[in-house]
Amino acid sequence: MQGKRNRCAAIAVAGLLALGAALPALAQTQEVKLGFAAPLSGTQASDGKDMENGVRLAIDQVNASKPVIGGQPVKFVLDAADDKGDPRRAVLVAQRLVDDDIQGMLGHLNAETTILASRIYAAAGIPEIAMTTAPAYTEQGFSSTFRMQTTDTQQGSVLGRFVVKHLGIKRIAIVDDQTAYGRALADEFEKAAKGAGARIVRRDALNRKASDFRAMLGHIKRERVNAIFYGGAEAPAALLVKQMRELGIGAPLIAGEALKSDSFLQIAGKAANGTIASTAGMPLDRMPGGADFERRYRKRFGAAPGIYAPYAYDGTMAMINAMKRANSTAPARFLPALAATRMPGVTARTIAYDAHGNLKYGTITVYKAVGGRWQMLNTAVER
Repeated sequence: MQGKRNRCAAIAVAGLLALGAALPALAQTQEVKLGFAAPLSGTQASDGKDMENGVRLAIDQVNASKPVIGGQPVKFVLDAADDKGDPRRAVLVAQRLVDDDIQGMLGHLNAETTILASRIYAAAGIPEIAMTTAPAYTEQGFSSTFRMQTTDTQQGSVLGRFVVKHLGIKRIAIVDDQTAYGRALADEFEKAAKGAGARIVRRDALNRKASDFRAMLGHIKRERVNAIFYGGAEAPAALLVKQMRELGIGAPLIAGEALKSDSFLQIAGKAANGTIASTAGMPLDRMPGGADFERRYRKRFGAAPGIYAPYAYDGTMAMINAMKRANSTAPARFLPALAATRMPGVTARTIAYDAHGNLKYGTITVYKAVGGRWQMLNTAVER
């Protein structure tokens, strides 16, 4: 009897030891590192942080669901970097993130930083979903580049046609800040406006380091323009519109999403009234998942989301969902699944990419500054 008890005890101990050995393997969680970069300091810090918050909200949601990929529990972690909106720094940031063994990249925000950094991610075979709207980003021939927002081609064309056909603007001067973003947006606006019957009476380059644009504006004033289109970043725009009003130019300033911000309205003051700006996408309250996203964002960060957060959220979910469908976190394995993405999102009923990595179903909304607030002129236009 004693021998039987000893044998049973030995079997029980062996079973417990085997279970103990198995538990660490079962409980071991693989960390999947996602890279992120945007301006987190300087004049665009609020935009970069808003974008980062959208990424973090998506990662938090996925991690809370205890995901399993390739039969192993995984936890997504964010490797975030500040590129300061500087192309040279963006290249260094990109190489550092690649050296950190990221599995996917979310960012950058600006056109030039994104385009230069994308070459490093592409060479390393790392899929990237970026915020930039510059057409050149997805025209480089890489299979690894995807977008969170619509392109300048879509935005510039819709805005060019809209101001001519719906607002009756016929004589237009164009100014761009010589960045990739500014030039691309201005080029597309010019083509669309001309095609709709407008006359482009001048095109000037704006020096981003200058603070006095009166000489250039004096030449424009003599052309008796109905509007000035500005392609570029927000920083010089408030000064530009203030000096327009000082010189008696009552024509509206027209621009892309860079100007559609509360900070532009605050800095420009009364001079901003009449400014027309377009944004990629639609207002948060009109997005398919906008109300729920805003509720969750406020709960997590204690403030309302900005322009970029919902798009960053959708981009992050697209990348993680591609890993789930491919049942792999290896970039080469989930890249084809990312290219084949078709899923509902916060910003659109269907998130899907064309052969170049551009969004198939982009939207544009046009706003006008009235009494210190942005007033929607036109509902989102599907392309």
